Amino acid sequence: MNLAAATNENLAHTSNVLIYSSMAVYTLAFFAHIAEWVFGSRSKVGRTAAALTGAEDAAAPTVKVQVAQKGGGTAVLDRPKIITRSAAGTRDVPDGPGAAGGTFKGDLYGRMAVSMTVLAFLVQAGGVLARALSVQRAPWGNMYEFSITFSTVAVAAYLILLALKKNVRWMGLLLVTTVLLDLGIATTVLYTSSDQLVPALHSYWLWIHVSTAIICGAVFYIGAVATLLYLFRDSYESKLANGVQPGSFAQSVLSRLPAASTLDKFSYRINAAVFPLWTFTIIAGAIWAGDAWGRYWGWDPKEVWSFITWVAYACYLHARATAGWKGRKAAYLALIAFGCWLFNYYGVNIFVTGKHSYAGV
Repeated sequence: MNLAAATNENLAHTSNVLIYSSMAVYTLAFFAHIAEWVFGSRSKVGRTAAALTGAEDAAAPTVKVQVAQKGGGTAVLDRPKIITRSAAGTRDVPDGPGAAGGTFKGDLYGRMAVSMTVLAFLVQAGGVLARALSVQRAPWGNMYEFSITFSTVAVAAYLILLALKKNVRWMGLLLVTTVLLDLGIATTVLYTSSDQLVPALHSYWLWIHVSTAIICGAVFYIGAVATLLYLFRDSYESKLANGVQPGSFAQSVLSRLPAASTLDKFSYRINAAVFPLWTFTIIAGAIWAGDAWGRYWGWDPKEVWSFITWVAYACYLHARATAGWKGRKAAYLALIAFGCWLFNYYGVNIFVTGKHSYAGV
């Protein structure tokens, strides 16, 4: 074995160690997020005291107004804030206090969870980089590499939103859980030893086309998480509006999520923001296919399902923009679109034979 081969083998081993190490740190972040939700769940006495002091008077937000008094003076009084509904049927419900529940201990565990998520992300990114150095190419030449890179980018997108002061920490537990599942499947089922690519993949389009596909998938995933949680929160708010007492799970967990309208708008904006990049991904893939196989479109299963995914998201965005679809109907369509992306990711590669079968498992 020459020196270069030995170096590549050591880098591949280092990559595996870093990926497993990141899983260990993500596990700690998972338990910290669990602690955040547990300690952020205030007792019945605490909720009652907050309600008596008006701290949780969500139904009657107020604004300050100045009124004239006898003798020419003025006084500042509170009056109910008038909220204009953006669409018929929407509810004016404020966001919940978050996973920490507004408690010091819950917030402390939440910050610990975010810190460990950052550390796990850095370790995982190091593993992806070591994998790239071991094969001296882009680290997404097969499903194993795609999976570890995909989850890295998903966590990066989440951390970027946090850095931008967006209220997304409620997503942390579900995100870390999904990342652990993704890495678990990647290391046990999808693992492939470091190797070079087939000739068709030796192109700079590998960096362009596949990297944009990974970014799109990661952002679509975040949009899907928000959409799924929207459905639960919307059901919770509907019960409250109808005078039905939700169960203990809803009171403890769903009451701390952002309002259904907030989650609905967040998922829509996320999906709308990344949709043009998904369009570019398909176009870039067609150009690459023309260079590699002499045709831009050949009805390959991967090409077909990429286009089906594009159509599904286009229908979702079109319905939102023109037909005024909001709420549950739009949410179901968004989840169907993400389901198409997931099948394109797993199902086509594993169960369907085509020109993209080189990726293997």
